[in-house]
Parts: sequence; structure tokens; C-alpha cells
Amino acid sequence: MLCVQPISSKRDWKLFFNFPNLLYTDNPYYVPTLLLDERWNFNPKKNPAYEYCETVAFLAKQDGKVVGRIAALINHKLNKVQAQSYMRFTRFDVIDDIKVSRLLFDAVFAWGKQKGMNTIIGPIGFSDLDKQGLLVDGFDQIGMFITLYNHPYYHEHLSQLGFAKDIDWVEYKVFVPQQPDPRIERICEIAQKRHGYRLLSFTKKKEVIPYAHQMFHMYNESFAKLYGFCPLSDGQIDMAIKQFFSLVSLDYIFVVVDALESVIGFGIMVPSLSKALQQTRGRIFPFGFIPILQALKTHQVLDMYLIAVKPEYFGRGVNAIIMHEGIKRAIANGVLYAETGPELENNNNVQTQWKSFRTEQHKRRRCYIRSLD
Repeated sequence: MLCVQPISSKRDWKLFFNFPNLLYTDNPYYVPTLLLDERWNFNPKKNPAYEYCETVAFLAKQDGKVVGRIAALINHKLNKVQAQSYMRFTRFDVIDDIKVSRLLFDAVFAWGKQKGMNTIIGPIGFSDLDKQGLLVDGFDQIGMFITLYNHPYYHEHLSQLGFAKDIDWVEYKVFVPQQPDPRIERICEIAQKRHGYRLLSFTKKKEVIPYAHQMFHMYNESFAKLYGFCPLSDGQIDMAIKQFFSLVSLDYIFVVVDALESVIGFGIMVPSLSKALQQTRGRIFPFGFIPILQALKTHQVLDMYLIAVKPEYFGRGVNAIIMHEGIKRAIANGVLYAETGPELENNNNVQTQWKSFRTEQHKRRRCYIRSLD
């Protein structure tokens, strides 16, 4: 017997979080999510997004066995700002059975209509820092810690259920050159001499913290007009700082300030944790932290988590300062390439940055849209 039920117990939450690990047990490209992070994300006492979001989660079971999961989310703050009645779906995973997908989405649609929503988009989560976008190209590429992985049939299921493309994100491998690019180095030097910009240097993580809130408030400004973006609250910024700075290496934190010591740009990269998380199945304890620590010390691949520049400083060399230093450190550490993470297909400001490098556009992911009427 096939049934779909809302999650109401700790046992069901455990099944919800663990289902992808079972579904992708033998898949060499799937990278588990940190289970600790997921528990935080769906805990109203831990995740400040619940100040303006509400969620519901469902499990699909067949003869007592989990065969699908999904969560629905309403961002009331963004709906109010944009005068819309949108809901989102996230954490959608399912076996290859359209009947299961249909029942899961029927439950989501009913909840959304009950709440007065008229449109659904997804997969997209609590904020722009959450995992988003269904993989539609690049199924033979290992995932990143910050991205989703899914089987190709997910797209077919969504199409059969009336979903259409709303927007795509693309991802690149950016290969590290053998030596720094003279053109980028020249722009970097001019920007620092002409405008007094300065790249900060840190010897301890605690030295970054005084700048961290400025960085994420500036991130809110920089990403404000992007698709589906909702500014992070102070509580969400505190949460992001805890999550990001627990994993980053000082080698790959780049903060640029102006002559008044205000943050005008930053970049955060992290040694790829994909292989380590595959080993640990997303668990840190009791021994999962060991492969993670090893990956942070010895690595040939970097994940680009965030690069942001204050809007009024676009085209004034701030990116060049971050990129030049990043190239030097990547070369020194023997890095082969960096992965960009999802970039909106129409975000020319970001994609223009990679024209000076050898790149490979190796993944594409999609946000879908459907009317609830």
C-alpha cells in the first residue's frame, strides 16, 4: 500500500534525512549533506529563517518502506516584498515511480492552497545559501558539498506533473593556470594604488569574525536583485558564520576593504569535501571529522562558496584583487581546478570573471515553476 503522510515524529525526521543516502547508495557522484546541518535547517529553534518561513515535510511509504520525501516552504517575507503568493518545494527525492511523485506533490499542492498560495517553484530552499536547482545536465560529475544531486528521471516526473523551466543555473570547472595572469595582476595593482583598496591578512579565524557581519550584509546588497533572493536576517547571518567558518581555511578567505576599512568585496573558497563526505555518509561523529580534516589539509580541488562585491564597486578591480590572490594560493597549494557552484545563467557579472581562464561548463541545474490553480 502506498501512502503519503506529514512528518510528526523524530523517527520520521530521521527517515526523511537518511532517505537520500539509501536512494544513492551505489552512486559514485552523489555527495551526502551534513546531517547535523539538515537537523539545524528544519529545527525552528535553531534556524532563524523560521521567523518568516513556515514549512511542512512529507514521507511517501510503500508497505512501510520509504520511497519518497519532499518539503514545502512559504517565505512570507519575500512574498510580502514582491506582492506574490509563492511557495517552494525542497528536499525532493523519490524512486522512479511517477505515482509516488504525484502523491507527494498532491500533498504539497493541497497544503499550499490551504495557505492561500497560487504558484510553486523549486527546488529552492530557505535562502540563497541553501541547496537549490534540480540537476538536468552533469549526472556523471561528482557533486559539491553545497549542491544537490538527483537522478535524470526527476526531470521527467516534474514535466509530467505540469512543471516548466523558470530559470537555470550553470556551473564551471575553472582550471588553475601555471602562473598568475599578468593582466589580472596589473588590474589588481592599479585598483590598490589608485583607490586605496587593501586585501586583509589573517593568522587566526577569530580575526575574521569582526568583519564577518559586514561581509554578509554586503552579500545582501550584492545579491539583492538575483532570482529568488531574500536578504539574510541578523540571525541567519550568525548561523551562516557558524556554518561557513567552521570549515573554511584561512588560505581561502579573501576580504577587501576600502581606505575607510569598510568591506567592499570578499571571496570564500573551501577545499572540496565531496570525497570526505562520501566516506562519512554525511556524519561528523564519532569519526567522520577525520576525513573532513584530512580533506581540508590535502586537496587538489577547491569549491567556490561565495564571491561578492558591493554593487557600486563593480568593475573597479575588487574582483581582480580577490582572484589574483586566490590564483597565487591555489598554485602554491597544488590545486588543479576550482568549481564555481551554481551561477544564474543570466548573471553576466559573475561569468565574465572566468573569461581569462580555461574553463569547462560541466553542470546545469533548474528551478521549475507551476501554477496551483
